[in-house]
Amino acid sequence: MSFKTLLAYQKGFDLAMEIFHITKSFPKSELFGLTSQMIRLSRAVCSNIAEGYRKRQYEKHFKSKISDADSENSETQLWLDFAIACEYISEEKRLELQNKSEEIGKLLNYMINNPEKFGLK
Repeated sequence: MSFKTLLAYQKGFDLAMEIFHITKSFPKSELFGLTSQMIRLSRAVCSNIAEGYRKRQYEKHFKSKISDADSENSETQLWLDFAIACEYISEEKRLELQNKSEEIGKLLNYMINNPEKFGLK
């Protein structure tokens, strides 16, 4: 089984791509600030899931990387708040993305609390 089959990864990837496309409309002055942070953090969710899943034979490493993914996911939510405050996205869009992020967080917490369901012994 591949990490790509994990629902948390799939939803994380979709959210990261949606954020990538949305940030294309942000001002160029935000390229090295808000834009890069939002893209980097949303992508880090997926990279941490992939790394944790590949080392899932080590429970502590698995939980640590999935916890890192959850932290990056939470930080993505923070940057969404800045995007709305700067008037780069609508409140409706922020809420939509926030809800997707919260769903990913629930999936990640399930993985942390149930590592045996992901190939750990």
